[in-house]
Amino acid sequence: MWPVLWAAARTYAPYITFPVALVVGAVGYHMEWFIRGTPKPTVEEQSIFDRREERALQEATGKDLTQVVSLKEKLEFTPKAVLNRNRPEKS
Repeated sequence: MWPVLWAAARTYAPYITFPVALVVGAVGYHMEWFIRGTPKPTVEEQSIFDRREERALQEATGKDLTQVVSLKEKLEFTPKAVLNRNRPEKS
């Protein structure tokens, strides 16, 4: 008799275990929310992009944005190319 029961359990295991697992999962899900209670609304934080934009606006508030450094002045401070590092300097 046992071999017949084991063969039947092996054959019909998915049809038996799925509804049992579904019921156990649903009961556990509802018990968890019953114990925890309703979730409290969370305060949304600003994204990093929004914070960066706010900071840039605050920094630019007191500045005259029409006065910029010319490209000729910027070129003096650019690093030399890696390939020209070992070449003698031209005078």
